[in-house]
Amino acid sequence: MHETTRLAGLIQERIDDVVSTHLRDLEPLGPDSLRFLQEVGPYLAGGKRMRAQFAVLGYSSVRRLDISGDPDDEFSLVLDAACALELFHAAALIHDDVIDRSDTRRGRPSAHKLFEAAHREQGWLGSPIHFGTSVAILLGDLLQSWADELFQRSCDATGQASLSRAARAHFNRMRSEVAVGQYLDVLEEQRVAFPEQREQLERSTRVLVYKSAKYSVEAPLLIGAALAGADEQQEEALSEFGLPVGVAFQLRDDLLGVFGDSEITGKPSGDDLIEGKRTVLVALAREVLPATQRRLFDEMLGDAELDREQLSMLQTTIRDSGAVAKVEQMISRNLSRAEAALDFAPLDREVRERLISLARKAAQRLA
Repeated sequence: MHETTRLAGLIQERIDDVVSTHLRDLEPLGPDSLRFLQEVGPYLAGGKRMRAQFAVLGYSSVRRLDISGDPDDEFSLVLDAACALELFHAAALIHDDVIDRSDTRRGRPSAHKLFEAAHREQGWLGSPIHFGTSVAILLGDLLQSWADELFQRSCDATGQASLSRAARAHFNRMRSEVAVGQYLDVLEEQRVAFPEQREQLERSTRVLVYKSAKYSVEAPLLIGAALAGADEQQEEALSEFGLPVGVAFQLRDDLLGVFGDSEITGKPSGDDLIEGKRTVLVALAREVLPATQRRLFDEMLGDAELDREQLSMLQTTIRDSGAVAKVEQMISRNLSRAEAALDFAPLDREVRERLISLARKAAQRLA
């Protein structure tokens, strides 16, 4: 526990240093840019840094790191890659809030709503909504740029072109998969009717895997391992471990998106239902509903005007369908599958135990 806390602290320190450096470099742009630049802070503050920690453990599973003292050159190299993932994640959150039209993030206004409000307060020309959306897109783009710069610094520090190419390939693939996965998610919400049950479950699973699961766990592990010089067997073992952990993590997130406590999640309870997310949870619930009840469920799902009573009705329907219990079973099965993948993996034994511990925390959203 102490080591996990220390690692999270070191990651936050590195992120703060990176952001401070960028802010100093951009000071010549003048005071009008300050409000814009300062908004990166809330998206990069706090948290357990799950993705970054998986990247560090991916490296350490191949080439053991000592994080007990001040970061040396090798540890600094890994920290840069790990923090690049956190910058990329922050960018994804900002863009995700725009796409989902989410008003809040971590208990405060989301970036586009914050700048929309600033537009109204100042009485500026044009549309406040368009201004807020434009600024949020730019803010996410800026963080993606910083993430790429930091990741390249990590690659360059290896001093080995082969390691740099391998890590860069995983990083680039991750970014492409997240973008396409996000598109598939948006596409699902636009479809007029649900397809046949098996097809819907396949579609929902594909979104889950490529929008979130792979980039939350598998990609960070592979990026860290590649920087350490992992061979094909080691990468295969980390992939077989990481993907089911990522699936378990996202399944838990889907449960929280429907039933989560807003005081903990920082977003309104039932937000996924209002947004019309066609998650695995929703697909499983629809599967057992009688035709009439299913039609009513489909009509209410994604209705932005849902009141608290209607939202509660949808939540009760999902819970009574048995879908929640099925998703909990899926989470447990994926964790068991992940742990089994490490049984004979050619990875550092002590780090394997730390990977399992972090996986369990991730699946319960304790990390």
